[in-house]
Amino acid sequence: MNDIIATSAPVNPFRPSTAPQSGSVEISVPQAGNPIAAQEQARAIAEVQAAMVVARMNPRDPIHAMDLILNECTRNSLASTATYSYRRGGTEITGPSIRLAEVIAQKWGNIQYGIRELSQKDGVSTALAYAWDVETNTRREVQFQVKLKRDTKRGTYALTEGRDIYEAVANFGARRLRSCILSLIPGDVVEAAVQQCQTTLNANVDMSKEGLNKVLAWSEHLGVSKAQIEKRIQCRFDSIRPAQIVSLGNILRSIREGASQVSDWFEPEQETKAIEESKGGNEGLKKVLRKKQQEVEPAQPTQEELPEQTESPAPQDELP
Repeated sequence: MNDIIATSAPVNPFRPSTAPQSGSVEISVPQAGNPIAAQEQARAIAEVQAAMVVARMNPRDPIHAMDLILNECTRNSLASTATYSYRRGGTEITGPSIRLAEVIAQKWGNIQYGIRELSQKDGVSTALAYAWDVETNTRREVQFQVKLKRDTKRGTYALTEGRDIYEAVANFGARRLRSCILSLIPGDVVEAAVQQCQTTLNANVDMSKEGLNKVLAWSEHLGVSKAQIEKRIQCRFDSIRPAQIVSLGNILRSIREGASQVSDWFEPEQETKAIEESKGGNEGLKKVLRKKQQEVEPAQPTQEELPEQTESPAPQDELP
């Protein structure tokens, strides 16, 4: 009779030696200090597992998702806010906006994203922007801090209202959230969406007199005059092209959102007026030169301004 050799279950080398060994696979769940926290922790774990299981059961179809994204980009309301522009080091930087990134994430599918405030202390809010592809289990998150204050021309004051704090955190978190979302989306998908938005804008730009007046009123409201626009586009405003209207809209949107200033895109008003006066041909140029010459040379009195010289009458004893 052969001896029976007793074999023990394989030992997990990563398990502490004091923990009990078993032959089955166990899933260790962290235990919280109180029942309410343990219940909340178990609920969060169940939600994560359920999201991943549902995503695996319903995988995305890239072809269908791409068709949905391009179809959304044919809407003029989305295309008009699909890109941003700002100046950095004298270079114009453009890219997809947070609105376009949100639409791409929704139509791409199986992506969770958002902004979560972690804490508030000493006038500083700590928040987290995240994007999670539950199908591939790829996650990107950025933690940032926001000073709860607002700078105005009259000075700086602290934010105490809940709505003001929420808007400040959302404003600072929008750029981080956009970066997190776009890091999970293939680059060619984003480029195709931006290109479709540009095509939509070029086809739907309102070049009527009323449409141009709306753009001009919008620019003047932001402190940009008609002369400054004409200096930038190198033509009369009435002759502006659709592509220039699209570019001007991105610039004005950047100024309105505070990403750039008027001086980053347009020349000062005084220099623009001097150039505007010189557009009248030779006569306009002569006026500008004559004006500069009068500023340099002192004014000479004319003949009419000279004092009149009257002859004094001769003495009486000199008369014959």
